[in-house]
Amino acid sequence: MRSLLFVPAHDARKLAKSMVSGADALILDLEDSVPDADKARARGTCAEFIQEHRDRIRLFVRVNGIDTGLTAEDLAVAVAARPYGIMLPKAHGAKDVATVATWLLAIERRAGIAEGSTKVLPIVTETAAALFEMQTYSNARNARLCGMLWGGEDLSADIGARSSRAPDGRYAGPYALARSMTLLGATAAGVDAVDAVYTDFRNAAGLRAESEEAVRDGFSSKAAIHPDQVPVINAAFTPSSEDTGYARQVIAAFENSPGAGAVAIDGKMLDRPHLRAAQRVLQRAERAAL
Repeated sequence: MRSLLFVPAHDARKLAKSMVSGADALILDLEDSVPDADKARARGTCAEFIQEHRDRIRLFVRVNGIDTGLTAEDLAVAVAARPYGIMLPKAHGAKDVATVATWLLAIERRAGIAEGSTKVLPIVTETAAALFEMQTYSNARNARLCGMLWGGEDLSADIGARSSRAPDGRYAGPYALARSMTLLGATAAGVDAVDAVYTDFRNAAGLRAESEEAVRDGFSSKAAIHPDQVPVINAAFTPSSEDTGYARQVIAAFENSPGAGAVAIDGKMLDRPHLRAAQRVLQRAERAAL
């Protein structure tokens, strides 16, 4: 996946529009974008949408957080419709993923769904306390965990900051730290790191720069809050023909020198970390093609 687009689960017009956005995955939102009065209706609309479109695109459902008391009901309705996965907001470490995994198992058994097939994608930085639980994801190694998403807006509110960004538009210190911890935590856990949404959705240049920075740093994908953001994100996370050509050259050089610790290409010595980087470029290209 390169792009994951948030869509309010109670808005039929936006749900329909999301299907032609070009996003690799949709996040059907039952949480922040749905007013309390519409929560029950949103569950039904969400389930119907999943049943109609689950074979065409990866569908995640962002349920309400565990502390709201709404999570179990969200899961009961959404999971029975067989989405690809659940997005868990305000996650506080692997223990929250384990709690949701227990609920998922019961629902899967009741609905005749293959056990363990519903993935979990937690948002791991929405409170200050959550940052101190980052290492637990790698320690627990929950098979349902398919990625880790970070976000700065809720963290900013939890801290009591005026903004998550500095005057130049870059993330301020606490949020740059949260972003880096997510990247490292996901790598340690062996899952994809998903970069946060870019809230200034009319600023295509800013989104492009931030997406390219995410690719450079090692993120696998980026979330979006508006359909217009999807093409920009997809372009950034799709390796160019030059990138894939060079990656194949690096891989071929190592294949032609089995056992070598380093090879020379264009006057530069490349070692095994360069080989792993080249392999990741081709993996990203394969994902983009799919």
